[in-house]
Amino acid sequence: MTSPKQSPAAKKNLKKAAKSAKEKQTLKHLPAKTKSALGKQAVKVKKERAKKDY
Repeated sequence: MTSPKQSPAAKKNLKKAAKSAKEKQTLKHLPAKTKSALGKQAVKVKKERAKKDY
């Protein structure tokens, strides 16, 4: 259970985190090798999840 102060603080933190992530855009600064590896991993997970849904 969260206190009355915690809930709005958490929402505020989420907004801040999303904003900074948007500004940083870390993926753009990663090497091509890392980006492609992340892409391959994402495809793999997506396929696994698609199998589970049915």
